[in-house]
Order: sequence, then C-alpha cells, then structure tokens
Amino acid sequence: MAGRIRREDVEAVRERVSIEEVVGAHVALRPAGVGSLKGLCPFHDEKSPSFHVRPPVGRYHCFGCGEGGDVIAFVQKIDGLGFTEAVEHLAGLIGLTLQYEEGSAPRPGEEPGRRRRLLDAHKVAEEFYRDQLATPGAATARAFLAERGFDRAAAEQFGVGFAPQGWDHLLRHLRGRGFTEPELTASGLVSQGQRGVYDRFRGRLVWPIREVTGDTVGFGARHLFDADTGPKYLNTPETALYRKSHVLYGIDLAKREISRSRQVVVVEGYTDVMAMHLSGVGTAVATCGTAFGGDHARIVRRLLGDAGGAGGVQLAGGGSVGGEVIFTFDGDAAGRAAALKAFGEDQVFAAQTFVAVERTGLDPCELRQQRGPDAVHALVAGRTPLFEFVLRSTLDQHHLDTAEGRVAALRAAAPVVAGIRDAALRAEYTRLLDGWLGLDDLRAVRAAVGGAGKRRSADQRAEAPRPVARPDHRDPVASLERTALEAVLQRPDLVPEQFDELASDTFAAPAHRAVHEAVRAAGGVATGHGLDAAAWVAAVAEEAAEPVRSLVTELAVAPMPADREEAMAEYVRGVTNRLVEIGFTRRIADLRGRLQRTAPSDPEYGSVFAELVAVEGRRRLLRESA
Repeated sequence: MAGRIRREDVEAVRERVSIEEVVGAHVALRPAGVGSLKGLCPFHDEKSPSFHVRPPVGRYHCFGCGEGGDVIAFVQKIDGLGFTEAVEHLAGLIGLTLQYEEGSAPRPGEEPGRRRRLLDAHKVAEEFYRDQLATPGAATARAFLAERGFDRAAAEQFGVGFAPQGWDHLLRHLRGRGFTEPELTASGLVSQGQRGVYDRFRGRLVWPIREVTGDTVGFGARHLFDADTGPKYLNTPETALYRKSHVLYGIDLAKREISRSRQVVVVEGYTDVMAMHLSGVGTAVATCGTAFGGDHARIVRRLLGDAGGAGGVQLAGGGSVGGEVIFTFDGDAAGRAAALKAFGEDQVFAAQTFVAVERTGLDPCELRQQRGPDAVHALVAGRTPLFEFVLRSTLDQHHLDTAEGRVAALRAAAPVVAGIRDAALRAEYTRLLDGWLGLDDLRAVRAAVGGAGKRRSADQRAEAPRPVARPDHRDPVASLERTALEAVLQRPDLVPEQFDELASDTFAAPAHRAVHEAVRAAGGVATGHGLDAAAWVAAVAEEAAEPVRSLVTELAVAPMPADREEAMAEYVRGVTNRLVEIGFTRRIADLRGRLQRTAPSDPEYGSVFAELVAVEGRRRLLRESA
C-alpha cells in the first residue's frame, strides 16, 4: 500500500470517474426518472431492482440492503479493495497520476498502484504462456487440445497457453519486465519454497481466468506429464485479485450473449466451456475449482439484469426474475448433490434454474467430439426444471414399490416442495409429487407439504435478525421530512433559502433531524447553491456522523416523482415549503404557549409577542406565495 493520497487527487477521482460506467460494468442499469438509473443490486439478491445510481451526485444506494456511497466505495465493496487501492484503480482508468503525502512519495519499501501492478503481471504472464504453446516443448499440450477437437484458432480464442517445464521460466521473464519478487509472490504466479521462489505452473496447459471486465486475475492449469505428481487441475491460490468463489471462467466471452439471450449455461470445466462456445452455445461459463455458490449466483443475476418485460419468471409477491440458468450436472450421485446444493443456495435464483443431464455420462466436450455441435444444442434444449430434478432425485433414493418407501419418500420430498416460494409453483409440484409417489391421496401430500412449510417458517423466524429502526414513512410528517431532505440533497439550487432558518426540532424523526444538522453544518442550502450536486452531497456526508452517512447517500439517490426537468422546480419548492410551514406552525404554537405562561407585566412578554407576530407574518407570506 502506498502513502496517503493527496486529498485533491481523491476529489479529482470522484469528480472525473463516471460512476455510471464503473457500476454499469457490473450491473445492467436502466433509466429510472430524471438523472437516475436503477438495476439489480450487486451486493444482495433481489427479484426486482432496488439499486439506484444518480450520476449527477456521483452516488449509489440500494433501498433493499442499504449499501451505498460514492464511486470509490463501490469499487472497494465490489472488488474487496482497500481505500488506497480503489483510488489507484480508478485513477488508472482515467490516466490520473496520483501524488502522495509525506513528500509526494510512497512509504519506504512500498509502491503505489499495487492492484494495477498485479493485473499487469498477469497480462504479461498470459502473453508468455500463449507464446509458449507454439514452441517444440509444448507438443504434448497441442496434442491434448487436438485430441479434444480444439485447433490453433480455438486456443487463441480462449487464450490457452502452455507453462513450460522447468522451475523459473516465467519467473525470469517477469523479472526481466521489471516485476519485483514481492509482487510476483502476491500475484500467485510463483510459489515460495525453502530455496526461494519458483513458477507455480510447470509443464501444464494453462487457461486465463478473467473478470467480467476482461482483466486476467488468475489461471487454471491441467496436468500433462506423468512426472508431474501434482493434482489434475491446479488453480491460482487465493490472492488480492483472485477469489475462486467470485470468478467464472469464460464470463468475459459470454457476457454479451448472456445479456442478449437472457441465458447462462454453467458447465464443470474449461474444455466444456470451449466446446459449448464452439458449438454455438455462447453463454457457457464454469466455476474454478469450487462448487457454484451464492457469490456466483450474484454475478449471473447481475448479468441477466431485471426482467420486468417478456421472458421473466413470475415470483410470489410480484416481480420477476429474468432469463434462465442451466446447469450441466453429471447424471451421477455427484451431479445430484450439486443440484441439491444449488437449490438450497438461492431459492429465488432456483426459480429460473434448469438442469441438463447427458444420460450416458458424456460431458459437453466429449459430446461435441462424439456427436457434434447439434448434440450439444440438444443437451441444452432438453433441460429439466431444477425443482423437478431435485424432487425426482430425492424420490430415486427410496423404494416406491413399498408403502414404507413411499411414506419415507413423501417425508423427504415434502420439505423440498415447501421450500418453493412461488405459491403457484408450490401447488403444482404438490400435485406432481402425489402422482410421482403413486399415493393417490392429494390431501395427505398437501398436509405433509404444509407441515414442512410451517416448520421452515418457524426456523426462519427464529434465525431472522432484528431490523434496524427507521422512520415510519407511513407517517405523513415523516414522509414529508424525507422527501424534503431528498430535494435538499439532490437539488439544493431549487430549495428556497428559508429552509436554512428551520430549527433542528422541525424534524420529528431523529434520523431526519441528524441529516438536517449535517446540512446546516455543511453551510446550509445557501452553500449548496454554489456547489455542483456531487460536491454538495459529499460536503453533507462529511459533516454527518458515521451511522447517518448511509442515510445521506440513500436520500441523495432516491428517485423523485417529478418526471420532467421543468416540473422539478415546482416539486422541490412545494415539498420544502410545506416543511417550512410546519416549522413555522410549531414555532407559533411554542410562542403562544410561552405567552400564556408569561404575565403581561413581565419584560419577556413583549419580545415573545413580537416574535409571534413576525413568525405568523412569514407563514402568511409563504402560504400566499405557494
């Protein structure tokens, strides 16, 4: 990590980097009103979009999970980076040279741009491996590819390379390109032994593993030679760049087709991805040395985007999830276990998920070799809904030709059906389960599913965390306070300066009062009139206490109902003037109370009375101008 980046440079990054472009690389965004965009949240799973981005203020906020902040905070969260690394990454996108405090230099022994350096090392390594595939020493690697139906063009398309035998070929190459030993160790490209560092991959076929953006963050390597006693497949270890639960091989090649066709096909290996793509199934991806999990599901869901239109799968309670995800599990016990894990991992995700099983046990690569691309297409087309696959796999574990076996199967399958959140699907699978069991007693099946559902609900209630207290927006006063603060943060240029005269106790909700105090500490809307929207929100957020900052961001990106710029001024004046009027009314009530408690002979009586007359006059003028 480098020394502290100068504040001016951090502000320059915030101002010059487009939050719309950075977020848009991870989330499918669509217009959501004047100056606002929305999409599915990248930080939690949801069935309809609650993640909003407001480019004019440079902020994002999810109204589902509460995550929010500026473009730096987004990169920190989405990529798991520290603040300095996130700023360095964004500065690299716009070509900004950062200056550091403490003499404008990094701390001794450390260098700036660590993430960029690690990405550059991977880029150089990928080029090295690809060049090595054409050398005489890579004959075995080329033969491996040819035996599986992959020619030179296919290898180039997928960036396949060869790690030569020997201990330090890549190490010496990277050193020659100026990379230091600490950088190479941190990258995972080399390993540390008793005698020093050496190439992690040696004598192996190598596939680059890339992020959605196309940056290579790791490699997967296959065993080729008998002398290699290591595992069949060896991946990059967990590093600052590479987290196996957050990457999908082929996602960089498949992302456009996934968005176009609203389909993802998840296979089990690198050659399976190649076979799928070369057979015309350009939506195929694979996990890298781990099972498909919740983080993978979130990546896929973000690429599929929201499906409010055609093709969406309707969910209980409204909304829809777009497209479909197809797993090509093996038809054996391991495949059933993988399907069951996917079912339990993400129930909403499961509603759009299918399973494609090749009954003879061929994987997609073997299927393409033996039967051609059409057979690969047929495998995908013959998919089975995940719910059905899981249920049938559960029933297969029992002897349905005996009464005891059928009852045991019902007890095992009922919780699966009860776990289906879509009420219509749950009812349909209850009927199907009755038929598959051969019980001819739909009431008994319904009772079993209902009982399992009650137990499931009780367990979920026991585990559910207590929600954080928020202002009740059904309260008309709290709702007005919120909309007024949204206007103040998003369009201070349209807010009358009378707003700055409001006392803190004008706001009944403590959270709203805290935001108002931050607005006042930042100089009030009079200061906001002279700043652009992003700088104004940043100034208020800086004055807010830590727990309140997320609410500042939330209010700054919340959609406002005015759908045209010309209507925005009238809307902002309306909501803020109503709140100002409430403030006047409360002040009038307080002053009248004081007068009632004060004797006319008391010297204070006259000053209170004069203030009351003045406040009543201002309220009257406000109403007349409305």
